[in-house]
Amino acid sequence: MKKASSSNGGSIPAANREVAARLREIPNVGPAMAADLMRMGIARLDDAASKDPDEMYHELCAIDGKRHDPCVRDVFASVVAYAQGGPSRPWWEFTPERKARAREGRDTR
Repeated sequence: MKKASSSNGGSIPAANREVAARLREIPNVGPAMAADLMRMGIARLDDAASKDPDEMYHELCAIDGKRHDPCVRDVFASVVAYAQGGPSRPWWEFTPERKARAREGRDTR
């Protein structure tokens, strides 16, 4: 089976290219984020609607065995908000909310 390389050094099996292309249509999702979403079992925008961005971030960190840049959480927040019917917004608009939650101690990890 042929594979297409993703920008994060991994590869996407040919059978999943269509899924990756569909995910890249979501605002703020590029090839690497599409691959990360797929690794977390998200294949469609609707799959993200019931997710929690903080939990998604911690799941990805656990999958990779490393702490990712917190801005990845902001991208997840933008994807979830869009999946829930919100307007397309740049991921960095979600950064102040994350930072406020951290200051208030609401991010317990």
